[in-house]
Order: sequence, then C-alpha cells, then structure tokens
Amino acid sequence: MAISIFNLFSIGIGPSSSHTVGPMRAALMFVKELKENQQLSLTEQIVVELYGSLALTGKGHCTDIAVLMGLEGETPEGVDPGSIDVRLEAIRREQRIHLLKHKWIPFAEERNLKFHMDKQLPTHPNGMRFTAYDAAGNEINQHVYYSVGGGFIVKHEEAASKSSVLEEKNHPLPYPFKTAGELLEHCSRENKSIRDIVLANEMTWRSNEEITQGVLKIWDVMKECVERGIEKEGVLPGGLKVRRRARDIYLKLASKSPEASRDPVSFLEWVSLWALAVNEENANGGRVVTAPTNGAAGVIPAVLHYYTRLTDHPTEDGIVTFFLVAGAIGILYKEGASISAAEMGCMGEVGVACSMAAAGLAAALGGSDMQVENAAEIGMEHNLGLTCDPVMGLVQIPCIERNTMGAIKAINASVLALNGDGIHRVSLDHVIATMRETGHNMKHIYKETSLGGLAANVPEC
Repeated sequence: MAISIFNLFSIGIGPSSSHTVGPMRAALMFVKELKENQQLSLTEQIVVELYGSLALTGKGHCTDIAVLMGLEGETPEGVDPGSIDVRLEAIRREQRIHLLKHKWIPFAEERNLKFHMDKQLPTHPNGMRFTAYDAAGNEINQHVYYSVGGGFIVKHEEAASKSSVLEEKNHPLPYPFKTAGELLEHCSRENKSIRDIVLANEMTWRSNEEITQGVLKIWDVMKECVERGIEKEGVLPGGLKVRRRARDIYLKLASKSPEASRDPVSFLEWVSLWALAVNEENANGGRVVTAPTNGAAGVIPAVLHYYTRLTDHPTEDGIVTFFLVAGAIGILYKEGASISAAEMGCMGEVGVACSMAAAGLAAALGGSDMQVENAAEIGMEHNLGLTCDPVMGLVQIPCIERNTMGAIKAINASVLALNGDGIHRVSLDHVIATMRETGHNMKHIYKETSLGGLAANVPEC
C-alpha cells in the first residue's frame, strides 16, 4: 500500500479523527456512491448504525453531527465549523436532511441514527453501517465501513487487506518500506537520508515545489490553530465544564521580564501552551490538522513551534524536513500497528505523535538517520501501554493535557538521541511490534470506550 504523508497530515475539524473526520468521510462516500449508481433519486430513507467505540463515545466525539454533515455533502477539510450548529438545529427542527445538497429526505435521529452500544462489528471497534431504502421500504444499497484512525476509512470488503480509501493499492514507489529496517536499508544502499527517501516517494504524487507548498500550508493551518486557541476564552462544550486555559497562560508568559524568560523551565511552559491551544480548539470542534489523529493534534505543532522559536537558526527547509521525516515514522506505525485509539489505546495517538515529533525534530536539527530512528524509538518506548479513557467520551480530560506531555517527551527523546551516536539496543521496529502486541492485549475498556480508567473513576458532575 502506498501512503502519502499528506494522508497523515490532513486538514479537518475536531474533536476526533476516528470519531468525527472518519464518519464524515464514510457518510459522504456512501451518498456519493448512491449518486454514482443512480440510486440517489430513489432514496427515501437512510439508516445509519454505529457500533463499538463509535457508539460508546460517539456523542462526546460528535460522531452524530459528523455523519449528518457528511450525508449533506461536507468534507472535514471543507466544512465551515461556524455553520454546523445552525445547520444541525435545522435538521433536528425540520426532521429532514439534504443529501449531497441535492435531495431532501425525512431524517429523525431517534429512528435513522442508531447507537448500538452493546454490539461490535467484526474487524475493528469503530464500525458503522449505512443502509438506503426506497419509497416502498426496499433496501437499495448498504455498506459497512470502519474508521481505523487518523480519518482513514476502510470498507468491510477491504478490511481483510487493511487497505483504505486514503491508500493506493497499485501506486508504485521508488523506495517502498513497511519497517524502519527497510527504510534505513534504502538510506544505506542509496546513500540518502530519510528525508531524501520520503521526498522521492512523495514526488510520485507531486512536484518538489508542490510538496514544499503543501507542507507549508499545513504548517500555516497549525499556526493559525495555535493563534485561535490563544485568543479564545470560555468553557468547552460537552458538560464537563472544562475552562480554556491557553489564553491566561499566554498572558502570563508574555508579561514575564527577559530575565524570567531565561529560566530553563520557561520553554516547558511555552511548549505546553502551544499544545494546549491546539487541543482546546480541537475539543471545541475547530479547524485542526490531523497529526496523525485529532486527539493528538497538539503534539507536532507544539514541537514545531519549539523548533522555529526556541532553537538556533531554524529554517524553512528544516520545517519541510520535519514533516517528511515525521510522516515516514507515522507510515511505519500505520503499516506495523495502528494509529487508532480504539485498537491501541492512546499510545496509538499521543504515543505515535510523540514518536513522529521526536524523529522530525531530530532530523530538523541535523541528526543522522540512526539518531532520528533512535529518537522515534525513545518517543514510543515511554508511551507503551498508554490508555485511552476520555471522561464522558469527550476529547478533553485527560486528552488536552496529555498532548502537552507528549510534546515535552518528544523534545526530550530528540535531545537524548542527539546526545548519542545513534547506536542503541532497542530498535524502532521492536517498539512498534511491542506496541501492536500491547494494544491487542489491552482490555477493551481502556481503548476509547469510556468504560474504564479515568472515565470510570472521575465523577461526571
């Protein structure tokens, strides 16, 4: 399977890539197929059924809202977050939905959108079934989809091969790789860096200039997200009454004297602020970059802000290097384990983001390929077993603060790797294999179900 880094870094909306972005894409895919098959005009009813983690934490992750927007023809990268509340209110008031902005049909959520909290479809915990009926009640189309993390969608028929609509089955790459060992072997044989290998692969889709422009566009969206997060105040939606803190922290840091800013702890405060700002925006349903998921969307922007603002001589080329190398590491996790919290717990989200950011930073700072691989390994090694237990199913507690910890860990992993010679006992491939085994052995209550951990022990009111 050929995966581009632009599949891992996609522009969308919060609060979740697997529970919001993925279901929106699946709903859109279903109604588009109805149109392509000339079935849209025959459709008089659609029933959407959510299973497993999508049912258990779907309300808190806005899965229901995402499905409605997808049925109306919206994409995660194109929808206006500011318009959603008004459109949602209209759908619920009028009990009808505008399929692909082409055809109105009745739609009452209690009848047409079902949450099966006690059932799970085969293959993956994030399962959903879409069924279309004609005026006589006859089924005219049905598909089962799985949202497998990072906004990636897999049809039931494709699930056995672990392919997705964001992967290309027959796309040839000059340097295909599924393991870190294979990636490093390409580097050694061709006398190229990890950045060079990934760039060569990406150039089978886009020109060098398009890649640079695409990366910098993603970076601009990340920066804008941080800025919005710093500007806004108030309480996050959902019922936990979590107060946004980024604004207050920013004002406190900005008011410090130059002498106080030289305190070694100051960089921790700034990095934590940048991660908080992003994930508060994500929790509020704002525009974010999936990196590689929404629940972990603050780690990479925070580490990139550290690189551009707090290291010596940052460059635009360093930013491009960061994304290319971080993307390569993300592909390794996508191929070798999973970036879905419903499969791996939060080590599949914040853990992977930490590993990606550590490698990207090490590369941007001039590290060797072995040091980069070591940084990625350290970043995940100390996130193994990290559970996903969002209180009330909201991407707020512990998710927002967890991104600050992931960003700090990533910087420390990079520092440790750059202070070594790249030779280390535990390889990145060993860690990815361990992550996969740990995720499979982890009880399902700790994998984005809100049935265990903090979600079961913290009072909701």
